[in-house]
Amino acid sequence: MNNASITAAIHSQPRVRGFALISVITALMLTLILEALDQTIVGTAMPRIIAQLHGLDRYSWVVTAYILASMTMIPVVGKLSDQFGRKWFLLSGAVLFLLGSILAGASQSMDQLIIFRAVQGLGSGIGIALIATVMADLFPPDQRAKWSGLFGLVYGVSSLLGPTIGGWLAEHGPLMGNLVTESTRWRWVFYINLPVGLIAVVALLIFLPANLSVRTSAWNGWESLRRIDFLGAILCAAATICLMLGLTWGGEQISAWTSMPVLSMLAAGMLLLLLFLFAERKAHEPILPLDLFRNPIFSVGASLSLLQSMVLLGLALYLPLFFQGVLAVSPTSAGLVMTPFSLSMVVGAMLSTQAMGKFKRYRVVAIVAALLMSAGAFLITLMNPATGIVLAISILVLTGIGIGPFFSLPMVVVQNALPADRLGVSTAGLRYLGQLGASLGIAIVGTVVTSSVSGNLMNHLPTTTASKMALSAALQHGFLAILVFALIALVATFFLKEVSLKATQGSVELEKVAEADEESDKELVLA
Repeated sequence: MNNASITAAIHSQPRVRGFALISVITALMLTLILEALDQTIVGTAMPRIIAQLHGLDRYSWVVTAYILASMTMIPVVGKLSDQFGRKWFLLSGAVLFLLGSILAGASQSMDQLIIFRAVQGLGSGIGIALIATVMADLFPPDQRAKWSGLFGLVYGVSSLLGPTIGGWLAEHGPLMGNLVTESTRWRWVFYINLPVGLIAVVALLIFLPANLSVRTSAWNGWESLRRIDFLGAILCAAATICLMLGLTWGGEQISAWTSMPVLSMLAAGMLLLLLFLFAERKAHEPILPLDLFRNPIFSVGASLSLLQSMVLLGLALYLPLFFQGVLAVSPTSAGLVMTPFSLSMVVGAMLSTQAMGKFKRYRVVAIVAALLMSAGAFLITLMNPATGIVLAISILVLTGIGIGPFFSLPMVVVQNALPADRLGVSTAGLRYLGQLGASLGIAIVGTVVTSSVSGNLMNHLPTTTASKMALSAALQHGFLAILVFALIALVATFFLKEVSLKATQGSVELEKVAEADEESDKELVLA
């Protein structure tokens, strides 16, 4: 395809409007809701699942398999969608997620459930990589902040409701009378995805244009196959699995970091990562173009995504332990105390997107958000057995308002600064680093906490004042690590380059896309 024809194809991209636009946005939101729910909905149903399927020793793998499979898909699909379009990848991810839901709900053993949760994770990873990218295709940069805030609200509320819905379904089922027995009610934690997911699939199939993204989605046989970075995809997936397993196992207890399985996985992961980076330098269409990291806006945005996830997951994992073990509140009360924290993140996300949409600037928003996040993290390190519940909630609300903006801000910043033909790979890169940050945060904070407290205290919640003080001190060490993450994020925001949010992608940028495609075609012919 020559320069003129590519440019014509780019400028003739269909603009989705009216009922079609509403249908696509609704479908994307429904898909996002399912993915958000499935990250939290299973936890409260696990006691019922274990009671029937047994396999308590593989409890954590029900979540780990989902996360591992999801992470392996994110960078690969992001790049492929830039090459061949978004629609069919997004639809295949939704169908794969629904297939995994059916199979997980029908599982007859814990091993089957783990395998089918991995199938769900593969589909979820595709959705995670592409939902924000499709939104960027639908709207110009100056409107993305508003929609990112709305999607952030949907994601936050869905994650918040996940444990409640999971517990209800496991205990009561879908309210179908005697058609659903007590022993099978937990299966509806997975089956509930089907009606919602099918609506999303049908809407995307009908209303989402196949050629919405910058590049054509046409398949050109062998030439198209030659463009796919198969080696990079395999090395990226293998490195991700090894690193994630090493971090997950290492974070379980301090002695695990020196064990052979953990050291072997981390060493293999680092070696595969180096091979991946070498392969990407040689690839015609690399899964992760290394020159992205030479762009200061992408580098800072990626760092903020990584650090925000490290802060959030560290707090999400150890704040409930502080409330139950140090302040001696019940599990239900601990959940209620954490609710304002979740809601404040949604508020922070909405306020930041409104500010970015109004002023077309984001650097000041990022700095203020990082200041609030750091101030809240500092105050959390001061919490102790004498801290009152009202004061603790106030501190969490402050922290949540600071964390919330970073759900969408890095995405808006990067999508605004990079060429339209790199929306997929850049968005997927941010998502991938966010997921990696979650694992790093859990592993690092977990190691700090477990190294500061006796094993007996970690196995049983403290009952005496002395043991509560010991647990509080150990958790404070973990919270200090979280404060360091927040302060690094604050420093990073001062290096964030300000680029005014644009009303359109710009014809010059699209011409560059066409020229880049033509050069790539020439290289393939010469090869």
